[in-house]
Amino acid sequence: MSQDAAGAVLDAASLDALARICDLAPLPVLDDLTTPRARQVLADVDLLVTGWGCPPLDASVLRAAPRLRAVAHTAGSVRGHVTDACWERGIEVSSAAAANAVPVAEYTLAMILLTGKHVLERARDYSASKRRADWLRTPRAVGNYRRTVGILSASLIGRRVIELLRPHDVEVLLYDPYVSDADAVELGVQCVELAELFARCDTVSVHTPLLPATRGLVSRTLIDSMPGDAVLINTSRGAVVDQDALTEAVLAGRVRAVLDVTDPEVLPPDHPLWDCENALLTPHLAGSEGNEWRRLADHTLAEIERWASGAGFRYPVQRERLAFLA
Repeated sequence: MSQDAAGAVLDAASLDALARICDLAPLPVLDDLTTPRARQVLADVDLLVTGWGCPPLDASVLRAAPRLRAVAHTAGSVRGHVTDACWERGIEVSSAAAANAVPVAEYTLAMILLTGKHVLERARDYSASKRRADWLRTPRAVGNYRRTVGILSASLIGRRVIELLRPHDVEVLLYDPYVSDADAVELGVQCVELAELFARCDTVSVHTPLLPATRGLVSRTLIDSMPGDAVLINTSRGAVVDQDALTEAVLAGRVRAVLDVTDPEVLPPDHPLWDCENALLTPHLAGSEGNEWRRLADHTLAEIERWASGAGFRYPVQRERLAFLA
């Protein structure tokens, strides 16, 4: 992984815990797998602990690591470094995607509830007026009682959001073509088609990974079908949404948006969403940050301990599921 990733995720306590489980190669961490030192270390490695910035584990790397049998990733997606050569050798792979899903789901729940109550707009108006409006004249569209929330994709994050919504008096709809009726019953949601999800929901939260089939999935037609004052929340990838169409709808005041991701990741300085009162932009902060990095480390340590004991990974990444994962 990169040196910065190692410094963020693997603190001294985590490294000590790792050293108690296995024989840990001497620091510093490897961020280039082609150097003489890297090749010397790789020759004896049974398991690699990877993270953000890991170079691809291609055939040349695997030739230098004849004993390598497993990869434990301290972040979510393994697409950037686990190659076909890894799968062909039968290397076991684990990911901390389930741990990283927790703060994203928490962010999403917070935004669903805040936007349902119109907290951000009302706080802005309160700050400008310095007086409290007549609360008995609050529009009936404000509030979270019996709101309809749509979840786009029962991913790890989407499922966690559904779980966090259970104590609240909201109706949850789901669009995910891979979820069966039995799964929907177990999740406690109503499965609907994509068009119905957008047409019926007061809030739609996007949790589908960016794949060729999902690029631009949230189309102009779907955005235009949303009820007035509905909210689109995106913590997935910006390119899943037709951003031009969303910008037009938000600027026109037809819908509101909470975007932790955009396309490009940082919008140009003159993009109209920056100053739009109906849009909240956050800098891709929903995922693990700060003390939440420790959860990633703890998750990975537990996975390595299981693997070392012979029990196998609890959260394995399956090659056949990669087409559906971020």
